[in-house]
Amino acid sequence: QVQLVESGGGLAQAGGSLRLSCEASGRTFSSYAMGWFRQAPGKARECVAAISRGGSGTWYADSVKGRFTISRDNAKNTVYLQMNSLKREDTAVYYCAATLRDGVHAYASGYDYWGQGTQVTVSS
Repeated sequence: QVQLVESGGGLAQAGGSLRLSCEASGRTFSSYAMGWFRQAPGKARECVAAISRGGSGTWYADSVKGRFTISRDNAKNTVYLQMNSLKREDTAVYYCAATLRDGVHAYASGYDYWGQGTQVTVSS
């Protein structure tokens, strides 16, 4: 079992940056592959980035490629999402998720544990 707590959301201007953090507690963090998802009002939850257990494998949605970077610090039990060049369409609740299956997973069904989410709002 792992508990996930996101932080770092808030209000940003278009073109600005935010860094989200997700701290895990419970079972050994390095046992989990991680993902960042987002859900905007009226839209389905979508994966924006994923990272393997050791961090060597990453995946990005086309909509964020080149702007967002996922990373992890297994010593700090934390996964990060650096978001640069933010756009209004990045506005959503962002969730981190964990799975014991290694690799990178781009679908919600691939994850077993979820955080409560953090709101990101981008204004023009």
